[in-house]
Amino acid sequence: MNEFTVIFLAAALTSIVVHWLLTRRHIQHVRKHRATVPAAFVGKIPLAAHQKAADYTEAKVRLNLYELVIATVILLIWTIGGGLQLLDETWRSQGFPLLWTGTAMLLSFFAISSLLGLPLSYYRTFKLEQRFGFNKSTLKIFFSDIFKNMMLGLLIGTPMIVLVIWIMDNSGSLWWIYVWLTWLAFSLFMMWAYPAFIAPLFNKFRPLENQALKQRIENLLSRNGFTSQGIFVMDGSTRSTHGNAYFTGLGANKRIVFFDTLIEELSPEEIEAVLAHELGHFKCNHIKKRIVTLGVVFFIGLALLGWLINMPWFYSGLGVTEPAIYMALLLFIVIAPVFTFFLQPVFSWISRQHEFEADDFAAAQAQTENLIQALVKLYKENANTLTPDPVYSAFHDSHPPAPIRIKHLSTRTV
Repeated sequence: MNEFTVIFLAAALTSIVVHWLLTRRHIQHVRKHRATVPAAFVGKIPLAAHQKAADYTEAKVRLNLYELVIATVILLIWTIGGGLQLLDETWRSQGFPLLWTGTAMLLSFFAISSLLGLPLSYYRTFKLEQRFGFNKSTLKIFFSDIFKNMMLGLLIGTPMIVLVIWIMDNSGSLWWIYVWLTWLAFSLFMMWAYPAFIAPLFNKFRPLENQALKQRIENLLSRNGFTSQGIFVMDGSTRSTHGNAYFTGLGANKRIVFFDTLIEELSPEEIEAVLAHELGHFKCNHIKKRIVTLGVVFFIGLALLGWLINMPWFYSGLGVTEPAIYMALLLFIVIAPVFTFFLQPVFSWISRQHEFEADDFAAAQAQTENLIQALVKLYKENANTLTPDPVYSAFHDSHPPAPIRIKHLSTRTV
């Protein structure tokens, strides 16, 4: 066991302990406030709905913690337990060239990892979500989605893996810059292609038929100089009762998508307010900022990998005896979450600031009260807790806690 093994184990243990402490705080805080609806929501959300949200929240965060512990144990088996070394030896024994050995290694690892994650995914869908009345999926849909994801992974992932390994093997010491550029181009392409070619494989999208609502939305978009390929309603109700709305796509391929569950739950004025919030992310350049931020993070990460790839202790510390460029890439991918979890509060904070900015934009475009009413309905229907622990929320939540967000909106006027 070298020094890096000790550092890796310490980081993995620290991650679990921190998440356990945060989960414990969160559950205690939610339980403490379970008996009373917060003052800002009295008369808007019934006590029964508030208590359902508290119970749902506790069940979710417990499951998240179990998933983290199980994922960490599996990671240790893969690394210092010799799992990756064994898999690599299996593929090396086939006598394939490095490019195809590496491709087979990565594809088989991802396939095995997906299969290992199936039981918890099944439990989340058919036990947890079912228990709280949210699941609408069937076994046919569940396994069909898995099959489609696997096929997409092969069709899209295989060429990408081949290209990355080839670049790493043929571009000298600065290979990581070319891989970064490749990743950036691929990410932008997928943002453009997803709404038109990938999303329809999983859901049905139909044009918005309510002409009055459509006109209201088009007026909002026109006022803000936003053009899209259309306004669509997605059959989210085939899998869940949760509601949502979002912008998707890039360039001329942008789309506006509403879940059918959201269309059924909100009034036209409230839908307009929700869309104004989503439009705020576009107008405030949040999407571009996120792309830049991720680009910087990946640039630094790949530069670090460019250094680690030549360090024998990096491989031996993670249970690998035969260094290879594809193994360095795979090791870096699997251990990165262990060492970067401390960045989560930073990204959560940035995301919450973006949500406040989008709310401010929406308040200037639609009646603030309509957005407040829409959010309250969504909190109720999605069973979002109204009383998260502040520390847990600061670490995990990409959106401001409900009371803080409503209070912030209440200070805004059109």
